[in-house]
Amino acid sequence: MNINSSQSSKTEVSRDDLYDQVWSTPMSRLAERYDVSGSYLARVCEALNVPRPPVGYWQKKEVGKAQPQPELPPAQPGDQIVWSKNKPIARSAGAVRQRQPNRKAAKGRDGRHPILLGVEKHFLKTRKIEEEEFLRPYKTLLPDIITSELCLEHAIKTADKVYRALEKTGHRVLFAAPDQKKLRRVAIEEREKPVGDRKYGRYSMGSIWSPHRPTVTYVGDVPFGLTITEMTERSTMRYVGGKFVREDSARVKGLRSRQLANTWTTEQDLPCGRLKLTAYSPIQGVEWEESWQETTKVTLGSMVDAIVRKLSSSKSRVSDLMNRAREEAAQRQRDWEESQECWRRDEDRRRIEQARSESQKQLSKIMEEWKLALSTELFFREAEKRIDGIDDDRRHILEERLKNARSMLGSLDPLDFLETWHAPHEIYVPKYSDE
Repeated sequence: MNINSSQSSKTEVSRDDLYDQVWSTPMSRLAERYDVSGSYLARVCEALNVPRPPVGYWQKKEVGKAQPQPELPPAQPGDQIVWSKNKPIARSAGAVRQRQPNRKAAKGRDGRHPILLGVEKHFLKTRKIEEEEFLRPYKTLLPDIITSELCLEHAIKTADKVYRALEKTGHRVLFAAPDQKKLRRVAIEEREKPVGDRKYGRYSMGSIWSPHRPTVTYVGDVPFGLTITEMTERSTMRYVGGKFVREDSARVKGLRSRQLANTWTTEQDLPCGRLKLTAYSPIQGVEWEESWQETTKVTLGSMVDAIVRKLSSSKSRVSDLMNRAREEAAQRQRDWEESQECWRRDEDRRRIEQARSESQKQLSKIMEEWKLALSTELFFREAEKRIDGIDDDRRHILEERLKNARSMLGSLDPLDFLETWHAPHEIYVPKYSDE
C-alpha cells in the first residue's frame, strides 16, 4: 500500500496494512509518508496492537542477522482496527491487553485500573457550576463517571473496584475505540427516585456532563457499557443572599424570622452522595439495561461480585439480542433498498413519459413551423406572378423587396425540419431496459 503525503490524511489504514508497512519500511520514512512524527506513529502501532521492529532491526537485516518478524496478534474485542491521520487513536490500555481469565487484574503504579490513572485533576478542571452540582470537566475522554466534587473520591474508588473485578474475570474494561462508531452511550437516569419532572440545576434546566466515548467491558465479544453516576435526590432549596441553599442547612436554620421574610423556596434535584452503576448494551437497537444502587446501608463495593456474575450470565441473552438487532437492521436496509429501487423505477417511468411528452410537443411545434413556412412560400409565389403585370419602376422596387424577404426565409425541406427534432430516447435514456 503506497501512500503519499497528500493522500495520507484521507486514507484509512487497517492494522493488517500497517503491520505490513512497518515491517517493510523504516519507521522514520513511513512517518514522513503519513506526515506525522515517528513517536506518534509508534503510538498508533501501540493503539492498534501492531508489533514494530526493534531498534537496530534494519541494520541487522542488511547483514542477515535480524530476528524473525513476529506474527500480528489477533485483534481483541474492542481493539481499534482502523486508523487515519485525521482521526484520534485509542488510548493504550498497556498491561490490559490480551488479558486472560483468572489472571491478576491490570494495575497502574498506584494500584488503580489504567484508565483511572490521574483522572482526578481532569474531573476537577471543570466548567463553571453551581454549588453542589455535578462536575463538568473540559476533558471528554474520561471514564464514564458522573459525580459531584464531594463524591469524586468515592466514585473513582468504586469504579476501580468494579473495573479490576471485571478484569480479574477476564472482561476487559476500556474506552470504546474511536473507529467503533456503532457503540453509543445511552441516556442515564440520575435520579434516585424518578418521581415527577426532572428538576436538576438552576431553573431546572441544568445539563449533565457525559464522556465523548462510552466506557465498555467485553464479556467475550459482547460489549457492555458501564456508567457510574452519583444519584440525585429531591431537595427543598431556599433563595438566600443571591443563591439557593438547602432548607435543612445550618445557614438557613440560623436565619431569624425577619431574615426569612424576603426569601422563597423551590425544589431541585441535587447529588446525594450515593452511587448507581448502570450496565447497558451500547449497540444500537439492543435494549438491555441493568442497574445497582447504593443505599444508606449498602455500597456498590459490596455488590461487585453480583455485578460481575450478572454481566457474565447476561452474555448469551445480549448476544441473542445483538443478532436479532443485526437481522432487523439488515431487513430495514433491504426494505430501504427496495423502496429506493421502487422510487428509481417510478422516477424512470416518469422521466420516460416526460421525454415522450416533450418530444411530441417539439414535433408538433416543428410541423407548425413548417406549415407556416409553406404558407409564406405560397405568398411569395403569388407575389412573383403579380409582379410581371405592373410597370417597371414599381416592379423593380417590389422585386428587391421580395428578394430581401426570401433571404429571411429558411429551408422548406421537411427533412431539415426533422433533423432538429429530438426523439424521446434522445431526451432521456431509460435506466431499465424492461420499462
